[in-house]
Order: sequence, then C-alpha cells, then structure tokens
Amino acid sequence: MKNHLRELLTQAVLALQNDGAIPPDAPVDIQLERTRDKQHGDFACNVALTLAKPLRTNPRRLAEQIAAAVPASDRVERIEIAGPGFINFFLAADAFRRIVPQILEAGDAFGHSTLGRGRSVQVEFVSANPTGPLHVGHGRGAAYGAAVADLLAAAGFRVHREYYINDAGRQMDILATSVWLRYLELCGERLPFPSNGYRGEYVNDIAAALRARHGDELHAAAAVVLANLPPDLAADGSGDKEAHIDGLIARAKEILGGARYRLVFDAGLDSILGDIREDLEEFGVVYAEWFSERSLIESGAVDRVIDRLRAGGHLYQQDGAWWFRSTAYGDEKDRVLVRENGQATYFAHDIAYHAGKFERGFERIIDIWGADHHGYVPRVRAALGALGYDASRLDVLLVQFAILYRGETRVQMSTRSGQFVTLRELRAEVGNDAARFFYVLRKCEQHMDFDLDLAKSESSDNPVYYIQYAHARICSVLRQLAEKGLNEDTARGLGGLHRLTEEHEQRLIGRLGQYPETIENAALAHEPHQLAYYLRELANDFHTYYNAHQFLVEDAELRDARLVLIRAVRQVLKNGLQLLGVGAPDHM
Repeated sequence: MKNHLRELLTQAVLALQNDGAIPPDAPVDIQLERTRDKQHGDFACNVALTLAKPLRTNPRRLAEQIAAAVPASDRVERIEIAGPGFINFFLAADAFRRIVPQILEAGDAFGHSTLGRGRSVQVEFVSANPTGPLHVGHGRGAAYGAAVADLLAAAGFRVHREYYINDAGRQMDILATSVWLRYLELCGERLPFPSNGYRGEYVNDIAAALRARHGDELHAAAAVVLANLPPDLAADGSGDKEAHIDGLIARAKEILGGARYRLVFDAGLDSILGDIREDLEEFGVVYAEWFSERSLIESGAVDRVIDRLRAGGHLYQQDGAWWFRSTAYGDEKDRVLVRENGQATYFAHDIAYHAGKFERGFERIIDIWGADHHGYVPRVRAALGALGYDASRLDVLLVQFAILYRGETRVQMSTRSGQFVTLRELRAEVGNDAARFFYVLRKCEQHMDFDLDLAKSESSDNPVYYIQYAHARICSVLRQLAEKGLNEDTARGLGGLHRLTEEHEQRLIGRLGQYPETIENAALAHEPHQLAYYLRELANDFHTYYNAHQFLVEDAELRDARLVLIRAVRQVLKNGLQLLGVGAPDHM
C-alpha cells in the first residue's frame, strides 16, 4: 500500500512539473509515514513541506495542488490537507483486505521488493581470527551479519557474503608455536608453556593429530628450543611476555625451516578454520567467499597498494619505518604501514583488502566488526580516500559483544586462556533458533545480556517461543479442519473477506500490511531487530484473536474468510522468521 501511494504522489508531482507548477529540477523526496492517530488518516506525506522552502511558496497551498493532481484510486477514500501542509490519505475499507490474497499468491516471496534495483553489496562479517573456536561474542556478529545480508537480499540488493580469513600475521604465528610446543610435550619434552600462548584444549587436540601424522619428524630438544630466549613474564612482574613469545616464534621458524613450519602453521589453521566453517553452517550462516589474507601477500596486492600510496605522496619514512599520513584525512595520528624490519603491518593488509573490494566493483561495502575495532574505522576510511576511492560507500557496523549469564554469574571469555563458552556450546544449550533470534533483539551497537533461562523457557516472555507458537497454533487449526471433515474453499474465503469486521481481525489485517515496509526499513537501516519486534507484535495480535474467536464456525463463508486470514498470518510469520534464520515449526 505504501508503494502504491508513493506511485500516486510521484505521478501527481510529475503532472505538476509538466504543467510548470513545480520546476523539473526540484528536490522531490516523497516520504510516507503511517499516522499515529486515525483521525489524521492512514498515511501522511510531508513532500509539500520539504518542497516549499526551495520553491519559496506556501506549503499548504502546494499540498493542495499536489493532492488535487493525485490520480484516482479505488484504494483511497479521500485525501485531506492538515496543519502547515501534510497530505493525509484515508484508505478505502477494501484497501487493507487486498493484502491477504497478495500474501497467499506470493507465498515465500511475499515481502520481497525491488527497492535495491539489483545494486551489488558486499557484506563482510564474523571474520574471527582462526586461532580458536567461535565464542558467544562471535555468534552475535554471525547472527546479525547474516540477518542484515538476508534483509538486503529481500529488499532487492545483490548481496555477496564474505568471511575474511586472517591467516597471516603474528596471532597465527603464536597459534602455530603453541601447537608445536604442545607437540613437543607429546614427544616427551618438558618445557614451560608461554604465558602469551594459546592454552585451549583444542590446541592439544591439534598437536595430537600432528604427532599422529608425523611422528617425531618435527621434534626438537627443549634445551635447544629455549636457549637464550628473552625471559617470560614472571610472578614478580619481571620479564616480557611479548618478547618471549616473539623469540619462541623465531626459534620455531629457525629450527623447523620454511616447509616444516608451514606444515605446523597449516595444521592449526586448517583445523580451526574447518571448525569455524562447520559451526557457522550449522548455525545457518553460509558465505559466498572465504577470502584469504595470505592471498593478498602472495599476489602482491599489499606491495601494490603501498607503492600507490608512496607514489601519491601519502607516505613518509621515519626511524626506518614507512608511515601513512592518515591525519591528513581526519585520523587522530599517522599509522605505520611498513615496519623498520621491512614487514607490512596488518593495517597495510587491510588497506589492500578494502581496495580490492572497490576493484571488484561492489557498489556498497558493509563491514561488520566487533566494537573493539571502533578506532580502526577512521584509518581505513583515510586510506581509501588517499587511494582515490569514495569512502562514503563503506559502512562499518560495530557489534557489541553479547554478555552471557548463568544465573547471576557472568561467564568470562578468553580465546587465549581457553576459558570461554563457545558458540557451539551455546547452540547446544538453547538451540539455533533461540540463539539466532536473541542475538538480533538489540541494535548492534547496544550491549546485550544473553539470558539463558529466558531463551530456554516455554512462555510468552520468550519472544522466539511466542512467535513460533503462533505459527504452530495456526497449523493446529488447519489440522483440526481436516480432522472434523470440513472442506476449505479458498476462493470463497477471499470473497468473504468483507465479513472480517471484528476489531481483532482488522488489527491483524493492518499488521500484515506493514510487513513489506518493515523489511525495507530494516534492510536500509541495517536493523534486524525491527523485523524481530514486528513478528512479536504480529504473533501477539494472532494470539489475542485466537483467544477471542472461534475459527471453525458453522458459517462456511465466515469460516473460510478466517482461515485465509490466518493462513496469511502463518505465511508472514514463516517468511519473517526465515529472514532471521529461525525455523517455523508446525508442532510445539
């Protein structure tokens, strides 16, 4: 309905432009909103108010001209001008009921639109370092990113879902060294494990698999490994844990050599990345591409982007390192791109990765990062600007970590210490549906307390249970129809929609009509919670209707009209849940 009214207003403005009443280059922006008070109609438009100032005309008079030019429609009962120039639409009674056959005809495609006009959007999300299993914090980014991508696709955008594999850099070297040290322990060596190493049980599992495949091939004596290393951090505060782990990494590379070190490195990477892929697929999160950071180095993309910045005068050398003048583009300080040892920084890799996104032709780029990356955004935008790209095409959405509670106890999470709750453990406890739904109940930038007890409860306080129960209840009514030997005539039901005059029925029909605009609004705002709350309201409207009225009444026309209405409700519930990655069960 909203799109229909927008089209009527577009035609009216075009007619006035053809008549010379509105200049052809006038900044026309037609926005329609549902009114809060039905005395002001069903929809209101402020286009006359936004046009009046640049046209230097009276907004109310302009509103009257636009309203008079609106083509006749059997869906519009009347148009009124209110206040300083709002155009209020009062819809015909039949206008709302038309949504029911539209839903039944479109089925799973109902709510999809062409708003995006096929424009390409790349959505990169999760992209967790493959140094350990996904934890519940990563789960929120996964659920949010998947929902944003699916909403954009439903709104007519061409979406490319991507995971950036951080398979190069220091953290991966720490993982590889941790695996090797555990492997040496299995070979009988006794050596202290570094305080800055990865300690999770999964590291032991990788080391055991490595020894099962390669025996003692990678063995080295502890004394050789530990000789002349910088001391680790001690209980009295002496030592340097960073220097110690860096020394161990260098020693591992020296002893093993390039090929054998790569073998250990890949053992850790392949095992953890395989676990991440499996975990996400089981969570209903699938990617079109898993992009390797290492490929940027091997292909020369990092060197090329550094050369471009150097040639453009955006780099300077200081203390043997190459610095990017990011302050010239609004960053708080300049950033190192190449260290004094000649190695490119992670930031240089990230610039190359984002430059590649533009070169691949995406019209919009969406990065979904953890909230701890907030300081990273300005420097990425600065680099893109220096390379000549339109940085405004990049949206960075920051997701706060979910905080998990068991009773009154907050669970601490640390992939380095190994003391964390994995996404897989959370899914096993509350189920995929509850996890996916609860993760998107808040704006991404808001902190979230994940209530395990609520997520598992079978009550109206649990929003996902309440919505799924509405779907299951409708399925139950349709089963009862068959059990009672009653026949349903869909054509008769659609023809009898005028019989649905009860307040609960009118509210349900009105709510169904809001679904397409909810999808568009949620997609453009990158806010899946808008859809989650809509589904909660629709489920509430249905449960209230269910408790107040009988559906399988003797009056066949009324019965069929009510049945087509609840079938439409069931379809919308299913469609909306699917976009959030949640199932729609037939039984509960």
